[in-house]
Amino acid sequence: MRQSKSERAVVDRELIAALPKADLHVHLDGSLRIETLIELARERKVVLPSNSQDGLLELVFKRAYKNLPEYLKGFEFTVACLQDQESLERAAYELCLDCWAENVVYVEIRFAPQLHVHDELTLRDVLRAVSKGLERAKKTLDRDPEVVAGRRPRFECGIIVCAMRFFLPVFSRHYAAYFAALPSAPREQIYGLASLELARAAVSAVEDDGLPIVGFDLAGQERGFPAAHHAAAYQLVHDHFLGATVHAGEDYGPESIFQAITDCHADRIGHGTWLFSAGRIQDKTIKDRSRYVESLVRYVADRRITLEVCLTSNQQTLPELRDDLRRHPFRKMRKAKVSTALCTDNRLVSRTTVTDEVLKAVETFGIEPRELKDLLVYGFKRSFFPGPYHVKREYVRHVLDTMEELFLTRGVDVRAGRQD
Repeated sequence: MRQSKSERAVVDRELIAALPKADLHVHLDGSLRIETLIELARERKVVLPSNSQDGLLELVFKRAYKNLPEYLKGFEFTVACLQDQESLERAAYELCLDCWAENVVYVEIRFAPQLHVHDELTLRDVLRAVSKGLERAKKTLDRDPEVVAGRRPRFECGIIVCAMRFFLPVFSRHYAAYFAALPSAPREQIYGLASLELARAAVSAVEDDGLPIVGFDLAGQERGFPAAHHAAAYQLVHDHFLGATVHAGEDYGPESIFQAITDCHADRIGHGTWLFSAGRIQDKTIKDRSRYVESLVRYVADRRITLEVCLTSNQQTLPELRDDLRRHPFRKMRKAKVSTALCTDNRLVSRTTVTDEVLKAVETFGIEPRELKDLLVYGFKRSFFPGPYHVKREYVRHVLDTMEELFLTRGVDVRAGRQD
């Protein structure tokens, strides 16, 4: 049943901010508080382009970027400030609190641990530090009176560890050690070994230490660096029941998404922006490109392989979308009934929040209340929830009840809504 204009009008920033939300794709090193970055840089003697918030927002963390390299520039400074356990724990703790402040009650924080490893900090140290930040945040937020009274869903969170498709020795001392130890090895072998090391560390951290690592990711440049290089790592995490997500279809064509699904057992796809773009297919063995895309879309939709959609960062890094967000394939994703979740990607680098992302989708694509409820709920349903399935179901039910009550306060009954 179609909604009236008055019903659509109730979906404003205030309501979106109040609704319980999830963020399945948010990078720790791209989401620091800017005041924390300045403080950490001063204490750790990291030179920033500016020591003021206004200066950094003008020079580094902009509303609009010229290209992807400019967008990625800020990570040089954030990663440099996250090279010890205290800063990693603090960044994770504060990110959880920032999420909670806008009713993001479930978050999966992802980062590349090997960017933070050096002689004084092991891979296990890095994972423990971030886990400690999440655990401290959860203990703090569990005491919220609204949570205690059952009027607000409790805060839940997990970690997704990221391997890199491509890296250079300058990326980190840990990566440099790989090149030094294997000077004659093909680069794809080095990339694969590094991701396998990370997968082993993730599995051990879960099974031996009980850390809240819920998934494995592959990030970085797609073109020329296929997911197949990391198949062994993904097979390992698959064998140990960790969730699998892959950055794919962000700066390469549909076949990159297919590779993520087939080579890496991907349950979710980071971005998936070019899922529908037959013209971006590079594989010359694919003769009928339109049919290939049609089959891939059907497969992704049917298997409920969720696309982690990041509207703002896509608009900032992809020239095709910069001037008109209506060109984003999110409308096609909805029409094809593909499972999607709206995410921030990087709260600082993209200067966004989940509330901002949802409001942008509502205003650009005309999302109605019942559809919005379904869209937000999918962020919870397709999460790599750190607990038994029956607990997850109870949690999602609480989220749904809370959403429906909030819509009712605006005079809109979404309880009869149908999820597709």
